[in-house]
Amino acid sequence: MRTTPLAVPAALTALLLLAACDTGGGDEGGDGKRESAACSVDTVSMEVGPASIAPAAGDTGEVPVGLTNQSATCTLDGFPEVRLAGAGDSATVEVPPAEGAKAQKLTLAKGESASFTLTYERGAPGDGAFDAESLRVGLSGTRTFRWTYGPVAADGQAGHKISVSAYQQVGD
Repeated sequence: MRTTPLAVPAALTALLLLAACDTGGGDEGGDGKRESAACSVDTVSMEVGPASIAPAAGDTGEVPVGLTNQSATCTLDGFPEVRLAGAGDSATVEVPPAEGAKAQKLTLAKGESASFTLTYERGAPGDGAFDAESLRVGLSGTRTFRWTYGPVAADGQAGHKISVSAYQQVGD
């Protein structure tokens, strides 16, 4: 049996190769940037402090938390997910965003850093203050740190006087 060479396979191959090419404009946003994965506790290192500790009841303290991406490009979006936990995890307090803070989406390449800050008022023991023992940061997983900054004052409305800032890019 005699066969004739066809040009179709070459044309089909060329068509498939062209279809597979990415011009950079095929993403949902149309800005030519590829979406990166969300940052997680497995891909970033975290450090708490050094803090500006509230020394006495009624004083305000600040606790910075730094994150450095150790892996492929990732994003931080929205507000940090932060909780305080009491002794033996008997109670937890979800830390709300600071009043007037605006969340922003940050993209961190490997080695780049971001931070956020917890601002709290120190409470007096027995005055409705929350006696926290640990700080939990949620980021596609949870990392736990020891809370050594004293009790957090009650706000008089079934909450506590603590808030978290938005993520901020560190460096250039």
